[in-house]
Amino acid sequence: MTAKAPFRFSIFLLAFALVAANICAQDSAGDIRPAPYQTAWQDLEFGVIIHFSTNTFLDREWGDGTAAPSTFNPTAFDPDQWMKAIHDSGAKYVVLVAKHHDGFCLWPTQQTSYSVKNSPWRDGKGDVVGEVAKAARKYGLKFGVYLSPWDRHDPRYKDSAAYDRYYNDELSELASNYGDLVEFWLDGAGSEGHVYDFKKIIETLRTYQPNTIVFADTGLFEYGDARWVGNEAGVVSYENWNVIDRHGYRRWRPVESDTPLRKLHWFWHPNDESSLKSLPELLDTYDKTVGRGAQLMLGLAPDNRGLLPENDVARLKEFGEALQKRAQGNLALHHGAGGDNVSAASDGNPDTFWSAPEGSHHAVLELSFDHPITFDHALTMEWLNDGQHVQKYAIEVWNDKQRAWTPVASGEAIGHKKIDAFTAVTASRVRLNILSSTSEAHIREFQLFNWSAVQ
Repeated sequence: MTAKAPFRFSIFLLAFALVAANICAQDSAGDIRPAPYQTAWQDLEFGVIIHFSTNTFLDREWGDGTAAPSTFNPTAFDPDQWMKAIHDSGAKYVVLVAKHHDGFCLWPTQQTSYSVKNSPWRDGKGDVVGEVAKAARKYGLKFGVYLSPWDRHDPRYKDSAAYDRYYNDELSELASNYGDLVEFWLDGAGSEGHVYDFKKIIETLRTYQPNTIVFADTGLFEYGDARWVGNEAGVVSYENWNVIDRHGYRRWRPVESDTPLRKLHWFWHPNDESSLKSLPELLDTYDKTVGRGAQLMLGLAPDNRGLLPENDVARLKEFGEALQKRAQGNLALHHGAGGDNVSAASDGNPDTFWSAPEGSHHAVLELSFDHPITFDHALTMEWLNDGQHVQKYAIEVWNDKQRAWTPVASGEAIGHKKIDAFTAVTASRVRLNILSSTSEAHIREFQLFNWSAVQ
């Protein structure tokens, strides 16, 4: 017996080492990397979600599934008008609500009679999904769909297995007939207590769409590629790490922050002009979503004509022009930053990046100018293909009188993009001081702006 003890002990040590290695791998969030389609989606930054269905004609936010198909009858349906306005806003992708909670389908599905094929619109021969997808691509926008799991109309909803078959058949139609889908919204609203076969749903989607981002709440942790921000205000209210933990298991799950263009309204309502958000409100939303490393998903609502309201179109154009004007004021680019190998982070090209020394956990990226510049915002982007590494940073300016570096902003997460605002300062030397990182940091862009001068 004693002769075998060392062997048993060795086996125990080996097993312990393997378990410890797995635990360490799980505990090191900096080692978790995104899939290529996740970083490609994050680069889109700004998208819209469109709500247009029977609710549009009934002055409702929540349909109960009792509206007759004849309710849906836009008289001037023009998705090209939608897409031009969306393009002008600066958005890069569109998600259409193909079926909301009322169960009415905006494509001529073979799975139910409760769809546009039994509406008077286009004499029952129309396909909203198809026309919107075509218009989106015409304007260079990527296209995705929202298919509500909750269905308040279909009687099969009472039978989980039967409804799962129905839902998967609907999903198969959308995933196989409308080209590449950039995003699939898996909304859990209203489904409390109902059992879905989410594993099968994702298997169905992936059969046709291997690179689609699946948006889902963290409750569906193992099935999603992106997560909900936790509110509909368009605000990331926390340090935004792309890796999130659930039950001790970590995954790359970037945030998407959804908020409507009209306050508290996802669908169009008559006599509702006071709810339209102002340009300053939209810019503030942008800075608190995209500027905190998240995707901005802005909700748009065509009216009962099938057009985006004129005031919405004008506001979207103002928004896009303001974003474009701000982006053109990169002082680091126009004034020629110098220093050791920093040009890749100050060239305005997110495909290039500066890297800290290999294996480092602290580094400095400094910009030097031939004359003092005045700025009140900094924009920093982390190259995420290798993971999110920066854990703490400060933006500092050189004070000639004090002969010392003075911080003007600081934070923890940078992630895809971080916009820091501060009281305007004037300096000829500015640095990004990476105080802590899990591994060597990679910075795609470090840009400086004086936005108070352009707003």
